Amino acid sequence: MEDKILKTIKKYKLIESGDKVLIAVSGGPDSMCLLDILNKLKEKLKIEIAVAHVNHGIRKEAGEETEYIKKYCEKYNIKIYIKYEDVTKLANITYVRQMEQKGLGHAVLQAKKFVGDEPFAVLYGDDVIIGEDPCIGQLIRAYEDTGMCGAVGIKEVSAQDIQKYSSMKVEPLKDNIFKVVDMIEKPGPKQIYSLYSILGRCVLPAEIFDILENISYGAGNELQLTDAMKILAKRSGFAGVDFTGVRYDMGNKLGILKASVEVGINHPEIGGEFRSYLKEIAKSL
Repeated sequence: MEDKILKTIKKYKLIESGDKVLIAVSGGPDSMCLLDILNKLKEKLKIEIAVAHVNHGIRKEAGEETEYIKKYCEKYNIKIYIKYEDVTKLANITYVRQMEQKGLGHAVLQAKKFVGDEPFAVLYGDDVIIGEDPCIGQLIRAYEDTGMCGAVGIKEVSAQDIQKYSSMKVEPLKDNIFKVVDMIEKPGPKQIYSLYSILGRCVLPAEIFDILENISYGAGNELQLTDAMKILAKRSGFAGVDFTGVRYDMGNKLGILKASVEVGINHPEIGGEFRSYLKEIAKSL
């Protein structure tokens, strides 16, 4: 992600070496994500970054907010700025509610009208994956390169854990990419294809919706997304990507704590101080 942004910045000369950059944010996740990325790039770009936290409740009109930012730039000799609103134009965001807990397949089915007939990505909320190369980007490339009907992020899990997840029947393709030809959700001991399981990310074709609407409820009396994917896998195969990056299980308390600590110690601003704090704590354990 950082490399793509860096290339875009240089191509269109959005930021030049030596510039001071003001990022106006309201604390939303999209703006803070942009700030985090630029912080990682500031050494390569040789820029200085300042942040202005804009309170939309105080300034009633966008014009007033713009004037506030302009004055900030003039005061601190900042040549350019990136407005918070510019980030929000990169995507249309909507949401739908799953009124009943009937499984992942049922949840995905709620997005049918929004998705239409285009391929789409599914990111499991209880799986956080952190790495230099975004996991969903790896899947999109595999989907485009292999020409298969979809792509799934897979990892090997323990023999004990595989029965809690799904098991993939795979054939090696190249490097870390496999062809998934069959799968089963929450397999019994004699139903396990391999220790590869889908963990957190999928790229799916729109035809999955028609399948979901016509299959029976599966394991746990839920509409299983895996059961619908199984039909497509047996028909034409999925690209299974043994993705790079660290996956954190946010469905349990320990996973949340691990993610918080490991992200914290690598944070560009507070990482060093946080490491020192942990070392002090560790002395008393």
